[in-house]
Amino acid sequence: MANTETALKEATTAIEGAVGAALVDYTSGMALGTIGGGKDLDLNVAAAGNTDVVRAKVRTMELLGMQDEIEDILITLGTQYHLIRLLKGRNHSGLFLYLALDKQRANLAMARHQLKRIEADLEV
Repeated sequence: MANTETALKEATTAIEGAVGAALVDYTSGMALGTIGGGKDLDLNVAAAGNTDVVRAKVRTMELLGMQDEIEDILITLGTQYHLIRLLKGRNHSGLFLYLALDKQRANLAMARHQLKRIEADLEV
């Protein structure tokens, strides 16, 4: 089992093209941990903004009466992928992993696979 710091460090070192990562509580919009980012990617701002994305999608699914779960949400920019993975399990309710990737260096399928593995090992 990995703690937040270990999981985020693994996400940015083991996932090719990772620019930054955060563990976010989408009930409050607060980042519980961040790594990477930089002057062009403030992960605390990204955490708050992507909380709105997650809340909107969850609400839309409720309005549609969809009885399904969100695995991840992908936002494709010109130079980056932003991957949001909602965490499952009793200790992970209301949390998501956020990963920003350099589009030129990242393999999106592998990043999704590795983020799922990191989620499985995460103990919050």
